[in-house]
Amino acid sequence: MNDLAAPAPESVHGFAVAGNELVVGGVPIGRLAEAVGGTPFYAYDRSRIEARVAALRAALPEAVHLSYAIKANPMPAVVQHLAGLVDGFDLASAGEMRVALDTTMPAARISFAGPGKRDAELARALAAGVAVNLESEGEMDRLAAIARARGVRPRVAIRLNPDFELKGSGMRMGGGPKPFGVDAERAPAMLERMRALPLDFIGFHVFTGSQNLDAAAIREAEAKSIALAAELAPHAPAPVRLLNIGGGFGIPYFPKDRPLDLAAVGAGLAERLPEVRARLPEARLVVELGRYIVGEAGVYVARVIDRKESRGHVFLVTDGGLHHHLAATGNFGQVIRRNYPVAVGTRMAAAERETVSVVGCLCTPLDLLADRVALAPAEVGDLIVVFQSGAYGLTASPQGFLSHPPPAEVLV
Repeated sequence: MNDLAAPAPESVHGFAVAGNELVVGGVPIGRLAEAVGGTPFYAYDRSRIEARVAALRAALPEAVHLSYAIKANPMPAVVQHLAGLVDGFDLASAGEMRVALDTTMPAARISFAGPGKRDAELARALAAGVAVNLESEGEMDRLAAIARARGVRPRVAIRLNPDFELKGSGMRMGGGPKPFGVDAERAPAMLERMRALPLDFIGFHVFTGSQNLDAAAIREAEAKSIALAAELAPHAPAPVRLLNIGGGFGIPYFPKDRPLDLAAVGAGLAERLPEVRARLPEARLVVELGRYIVGEAGVYVARVIDRKESRGHVFLVTDGGLHHHLAATGNFGQVIRRNYPVAVGTRMAAAERETVSVVGCLCTPLDLLADRVALAPAEVGDLIVVFQSGAYGLTASPQGFLSHPPPAEVLV
């Protein structure tokens, strides 16, 4: 152990600290655990979600509409809260559609993407009035057949797979062969054929990548997306009324990460607006974000149930693990495993540090929440907090693995 003689912090990763405890949503973490009824659990701070949306509103041009990608965090309370803050929802399943339609968000501001929509899901979207982002010619034909049988014209956009990508993205979803969207070079023929179908064309959806911290790369992808839509517009059976240029805004997870320069992204969009107005005068320009809105507002909390030493190394064994938070263990897209930010939420005032590994309760070496990190000395009963856990947490994890009970989720 090494006494750093450091003063107690006033905040950590944007969360307040009161005495020895981290505070989430105005509630000390120990009291929050009692209120929830135990551990593990996810907690999402509504004030931080509101602050992030406000920051986006301040940085992006007023003409740009903000849509929330529900897949990032589909907890019903979070989605309901965001219904009053953003301009629309983007969803990727019938289950997410049910959550979205239970909120105050009008169906006219909800769109449905995803490469494997079943006929029953298409029919539900049609009946609800949700727009469908078409991912292939075959999906277009299936939806048209359903529409014809019901005598309804559903609103549709074409999701485009461009010939460029969002450089430096954590996950690249455009450029090259992809299961997502229609290759841009195939779109003109698809648009021409759509004229004879009972479909109400409204525009384009271009989503090229995610988790990007490079403002210049995002600006370049946005400019190219707008230009691509403008090039394809003359082939469309109706004016472009919607242009969703995706998002890709990243959040810092690791020590060397630097926050995205949101002002620079906003300035880039402001520069593009004259082109949008000139070439796509009826288009509503939409930025679609998920992780960037909720990711930094959430924490995952697990309790230390054992402290053990093995050949000179200390392991803190918790009642959580990869079945609840796969991403924190490095098994959700990381090529080289790196630790999410972690703290002992009930020892925030401690100056001492020791090098430990934090593991879950599963019988696999993959269940590693933090590897050889410097933490305040923790004992059985202390609470481990994993930050940056508001997006792609519980629903991106193998909850059924080894049949442990699921964690709670709370919006505070």
